[in-house]
Formats: sequence, C-alpha cells, structure tokens
Amino acid sequence: MKIVDARVIVTCPGRNFVTLKITTDEGVTGLGDATLNGREQAVVAYLREHVVPLLIGLDPHRIEDTWQYLYRGAYWRRGPVTMAAIAAVDVALWDVKAKVAGLPLYQLLGGASREGLRTYGHANGRDIPELLDSVRARLAEGHTSVRVQTGVPGLRRVYGVHSGDPVPSGDRSRSEDARPLVEDWDTAAYLRHVPTVLEAVRAEFGPELPLLHDVHHRLSPQQAARLAKSVEPYDLFWLEDCTPAENQAALRLVRQHSTTPLAIGEVFNTIHDYKTLLDEQLVDFVRSAVTHFGGITPMRKLFDYAAVNQVRTGIHGPEDISPVGMAAGLHLDLAAHNFGIQEYSGHTDATNAVFRHAYTFEGGYLHPGEAPGIGVELDEEAAAAFPYRPGYLPVNRLVDGTVHDW
Repeated sequence: MKIVDARVIVTCPGRNFVTLKITTDEGVTGLGDATLNGREQAVVAYLREHVVPLLIGLDPHRIEDTWQYLYRGAYWRRGPVTMAAIAAVDVALWDVKAKVAGLPLYQLLGGASREGLRTYGHANGRDIPELLDSVRARLAEGHTSVRVQTGVPGLRRVYGVHSGDPVPSGDRSRSEDARPLVEDWDTAAYLRHVPTVLEAVRAEFGPELPLLHDVHHRLSPQQAARLAKSVEPYDLFWLEDCTPAENQAALRLVRQHSTTPLAIGEVFNTIHDYKTLLDEQLVDFVRSAVTHFGGITPMRKLFDYAAVNQVRTGIHGPEDISPVGMAAGLHLDLAAHNFGIQEYSGHTDATNAVFRHAYTFEGGYLHPGEAPGIGVELDEEAAAAFPYRPGYLPVNRLVDGTVHDW
C-alpha cells in the first residue's frame, strides 16, 4: 500500500479548521487535524509546501518511521507549526491503519481501559449569579465536573467569560478593525476575587461537585503559589496553567506551598517541555492535545512517561480542536491506563455537519465509538460552503497598557 494523494482542506463552520486528508492506492483515506487557532495559514503552508510532497509514495503503515522522518528530517525541530503539521500526518496514518484493520483506533492502542470518558464542561459568567446559572446549565447537559470562570470586578473583558456556547471565532477574537481583541488584567483584583467565586459555587452546589479553574498562564510563580494555597479549602479537581510553565522549575515554588492539584501543558509541543515537571512530580495532569503535540505517536509516549510518575491525563479539548483532533484524543483516552478527565466544549451544529463523527456524549461520558479508524468523515461539499475567515486570538494588557500573558 502506498500514499497517492494528500490534500489540505480549510473550512470555517463557526471557526477555522485545518484538515489533512491522505488517500492510498487502495482507496483508503485518513484524516488528521492541523488546526492552530489564530495561525492556521502558517500550518497550511507548512503542510502544502513542505510536508505533502514528502508523503507521496510512502507506505502508510510505517507510522513511527514517518513521524521520525518528518520530525528529524527537517532539522528545525519542535514548535507549534511544525508539530501541528506532523500531528495531522500522524493521526491520518493511524486512521488509515485502523480502517485497514477494520477496528476502531483504540483497539490498536491496546484496547479499552474503561467503559467511557469522564468529562468537564465550561461554566462562566460576568458575575457570580450568572456563573451559578451556567453551572446549572452544564450539569443539565450531563457533565459531572465543571470548570468555573467569572469576570473580575473592575475589568472589562476576561478570558473564559462568554455565553457558554460554542462561539464563532470572528465574534470574540476580532475587534472592528480586524486586529486582535484586547482584554485587560489586574492580578491583585483577580487574586482577591477567585476565592470568593469558589466559595459561592461550593455553597450552592456542595462539596461533591468536582471543580476546575484555569488561570491561563497569567501569574508569576509567587502569585501562583499564593493562589494555589488560597483555594485549598475549596478542594479543586485541578488548578490549570497557574504560571507560564516554559520555566519548568517555577512549579517547584507552587508545589512547596500547596497541595492543590496542578494541570499544565496545553501550549506544550513535545515531551521535552514536561521533563522536569514529570521527573520531579511537580504537576498532576498533562494537558497537551494530540493536534498540537505531534499526534498520537508522541502522545502515547508522554502518557507512559507521566504514568511512571503517577501523573494523569487531561487532554485539551476546546472548540478550536476539530472533531478529527477530538476523536483522536478520545481513542487515546479510552486506551490509556492513567486517564484523568477529558475537556469537552462541544462544537457548533455546522461543525458537526461538516465533520460527521462516531463519538458520543451520554450521561456525562464520552466514547469514541466503534467505527473503523478514528470514526470521523469529512463532508467536503459541506466544508466548501464555509470558507476561511481571518481571525486572531485576543491579547491581554495590564491597566497601564503593558502586554501581559493571555
């Protein structure tokens, strides 16, 4: 069997998605997600100009060899654009292999380790009453765990606070002049506010509901340690991205001052980004997405490395991971022994029509389904009706105008 075609398809059924479709000489096709929110066209060019020409004529079953060929062969390694492109190829090849075997992908990864995948949904509000209503809505949908985010008094726009429904990228990532939306930030106000939010949610919903909170990289190590300590009474399932973890040693300070579980890694691209964190058990959950980590092949290795250090998984699952990337993660979740929880934001009806998928969400649990491969088919005619729309992720500034982490 040989690869005879590889095409990059860009569609925007609510937000932009980049998909690689590989076709073999026996007519078997495979899909991979290459979406990099806000920088989609960079990955499109990398795939079309540099990767696709290398794929024609290769044996699609040689997945490990192809991954190493694309990673090591370029010399310039790592980085989000490179790893998203490699991920698309890797997932598409796993899709082909599983279809040839006539099995859902998780069976090729060792089979199921559980019956379904526990999820958490996003609850948010401009203030606490609106947040409580959003928590009720997520519970009504079937989620058994909830991430909680609110506006901060005195700030106009804060990460994670919108209607709670899947939102088109153009609606909240662009200002009127097509530049990135600007959010504002005040760390002191945030640190005062978060404990009051969690106290209100616990008072309303009790101690049993697992709660998560995302700091979104905005604190220094000292500030992160202070926050992690202050939220201990509210028994978080995890505190996410409490400080930019590129400086892995920074998490030592947080760990020294708090037992709050920590989740890190949605912006990481390779296992090297985790080495100190895992060797020293400085985090409790690894958060990378298959789409941004180079695919299933390296994610399996990350999960095994994490398991040795008693660290669990929490794959990134926002709206800008396409159903192709979502499905790939779910197959890996189902097989991995150290699975922790799966983020599930859902997609628009238009997105689900373009990407018809076998995975299901019932009773608060996801399952990748039993269709051969990853279980996603791309309706190219439907995709063509939604052309690419330029858009940016927001940027963040302090009150005095200084650019801050978003």
